[in-house]
Amino acid sequence: MSRKPRKTAVEASPLQLGHQVGLPASPDEAKLDRVPNPHPDTNYLVRFTAPEFTALCPITGQPDFAHLMLDFVPGDWLVESKSLKLYFGSFRNHGSFHEGCTVSIGKRIAKEIKPRWLRIGGYWYPRGGIPIDVFWQTGKLPKDVWVPDQGVPPYRGRG
Repeated sequence: MSRKPRKTAVEASPLQLGHQVGLPASPDEAKLDRVPNPHPDTNYLVRFTAPEFTALCPITGQPDFAHLMLDFVPGDWLVESKSLKLYFGSFRNHGSFHEGCTVSIGKRIAKEIKPRWLRIGGYWYPRGGIPIDVFWQTGKLPKDVWVPDQGVPPYRGRG
């Protein structure tokens, strides 16, 4: 009698992790996966850094580049990093102003994982001579959490 091989945990998972997945066509089509927090009774900080984030100017279609810093104190869920990478990549052909990209990313992640606290810093590289930095946060930072500086210096140009 022939038996089908059992699926591994990754193969049986609805997550994108462990599967070949193409880049979503837009942020709205991107799926953000969440996984259970292994320490829901503990306040701690999670940081994701995306130093090569790219989106398009909605007026000119030219690329805009940013260094994104995402910090959060998880509740019951963590954002799964592969899905986050694909979500960030979905902005490459998406037209949105710096403020729109940064704030919408923070809001979407907060909606999906419901963290105790979340902040995002969007440090946009200058185009047209003006850098734009965008910051958004939600929730209340627990008193027992150490949050290091995001470490991205303000733009100084040649001065």
